Amino acid sequence: MSITVEEKARLMKEFATKEGDTGSPEVQVAILSSRIATLTEHFKTHAKDNHSRRGLLKLVAQRRKLLDYLKDRDQSRYASLIERLGLRR
Repeated sequence: MSITVEEKARLMKEFATKEGDTGSPEVQVAILSSRIATLTEHFKTHAKDNHSRRGLLKLVAQRRKLLDYLKDRDQSRYASLIERLGLRR
């Protein structure tokens, strides 16, 4: 249910703000979004997996906190990120 090393490296390269960036909010939100999408697919076949559902809710809350932080700090980066990820405002 986790993402592969290659997928994580691709996300880091695509959403990095500078060379070698692994911790910016953009990278973290992109990785969390990928994990959320993977878990969402998992629940289509395993509807009663409540233990993983709790983990999904924690990931969604963590992504929301990072997006709120980015929105407070830099509105343009926030708008760009949600557009690139296809998240709604």
